[in-house]
Formats: sequence, C-alpha cells, structure tokens
Amino acid sequence: MKTSNFGKVYFAGAGPGNPELLTIKAVRILAKAEVVITDRLVSEEIIKEFVNPEAIIIPVGKQGGSNASTPQTEINELIVQFAASYKTVVRLKGGDISLYSNVLDELITVKEHNIEYEIVPGITALSGASAYAGVPLTARGYATGVRIMTYYQDSAISKDAWKHLASFEDTLVFYMTGNALPQLVSNLLKAGADMAIPFLVIEQATTPYQHVHQFDLGTFNSQLHQEFASPSLIIMGRVTALYQQFAWLPNNKERNQYFKPLQDYPELISLINNTQHLSHVSRA
Repeated sequence: MKTSNFGKVYFAGAGPGNPELLTIKAVRILAKAEVVITDRLVSEEIIKEFVNPEAIIIPVGKQGGSNASTPQTEINELIVQFAASYKTVVRLKGGDISLYSNVLDELITVKEHNIEYEIVPGITALSGASAYAGVPLTARGYATGVRIMTYYQDSAISKDAWKHLASFEDTLVFYMTGNALPQLVSNLLKAGADMAIPFLVIEQATTPYQHVHQFDLGTFNSQLHQEFASPSLIIMGRVTALYQQFAWLPNNKERNQYFKPLQDYPELISLINNTQHLSHVSRA
C-alpha cells in the first residue's frame, strides 16, 4: 500500500437520483474506483450497479437538522488519507458537483496536498426536477433567465434584491429552502410580487417517489403548511404554470423516502486516521 505518493481524486456528480441519469464518464470512473466517498443524496442503485464490487464505500452524508451529518473537516481528512493509500478515489456527490455541494473546501484540501484531481459534472437537481415536471425553465414569453439560490435567513438576500426577484422576470429556483418557504413567500409578496405567481415544490425529483406540489404566492400561507420530503427543490415563476399541461410523470402518493436518512449509516469516527483497517465498512 502506498504511503508517500497520492493517488487521483475524482469529484463526480451522481445526478438528481435516477441512476439512468448518471453520465457515461461517471460510470467509467466508478467502475475502476478503489474508494468511493459518497453523499447521502446518491442512489443506492448507482452504488450497487456501477461501482467496482471491490471498492470501499464510505458514506459521509449531510442532512439539515441531523446530528449524524459528517463534519466537512472530517470529509476533507478522509479524502486525503484514502488518496494516500489508493490510486483511484471518487468523491461522489448528488446532482452536479458545482451546485451547493461544498466542493470548494474539498478542492482547497486536495490542492494544499498536491493531490491530482478531476471534476466530473453531473445532471443538476434543477435540470432533473424541471425536466421530470415538464417545465421548460426559460420558455419564451415566460422567463428571460434562471436564478439559482438558497434561502435560509433574511440577511442572505438584500432589500433591493428582493424587489428584483419579486418582478419574476427570471425563473427562481431555491435549493435547501423547504423549511423556510413560508417566510420566502412572505418576503416576495412584501417586495411587490404578483399574488398569482405560481410555484412548485418538487420532492425527490427523478426518483420513484417524486411528488410535485403546486401553489401560488397569494394562497400559499392560507394553506396548511407541511414538511416536504428531502431533497425538495422549489421552482417559482410563470413557467411553472406549464406543469399542468406538460407533466408526464404521475405523482407518487406513497411519500416514502428514496434516500436513507443519515442515522441508518455506520459511524465514521473510527475511520479517521485508521484507513488500514477497513474490513467492517459495508456497501450501501
């Protein structure tokens, strides 16, 4: 086992959930991987069908509000330590590698250690969710562009920015915002948004448990607010009115979890600083 030189790390996007949306390049890399360090929002089918059967699988997921989330510093350490012992390490992330994936911290880490790396893009959650809901994000006459954001507190968006967002010239897409949706709607209305603007909350997009909820800004807060299954993506704007016309995938009403919650994964503490004793690590 190597102790001095580093192997190569591939930062790869696994797509939004459906295994068939994995790229050909990602499939080839996973087939030769010796170690796969994988996020929670990666389909188990991808791990079982496309990953080298001899590979070590390390789940290092994150989940809002869960104490089982793996700290980023530990993930960084794992990448370095496995790269020191194996030639091919894959850091597998849901969706695309560059959107809300904390890849910057990991890129800084491999650069600091002079570890060779490659970035392999994946289909974004945004692309998957909109396509599987039949919503063309920049449909002519409906939107001039797309704004991709997350919202968790008012200070994240300035007052002037709220006014621009509320004009809905662009389609607005919010990652990781389900819990803050009532406040998001309220702020848009306060900024002058048209109450008739429709929006969608798409749960577990592209998976067998995809479920699309339809609302409009004016009536949302008068409806009983509910918790949405993770992951959920919010698409707001005039284009979402096209959902009724072009939706091609029926909603799954069972509301089951496609991605395992973090508490189902093994503890990772013993793996930090102990990469030579990995026989107890099981496949997802």
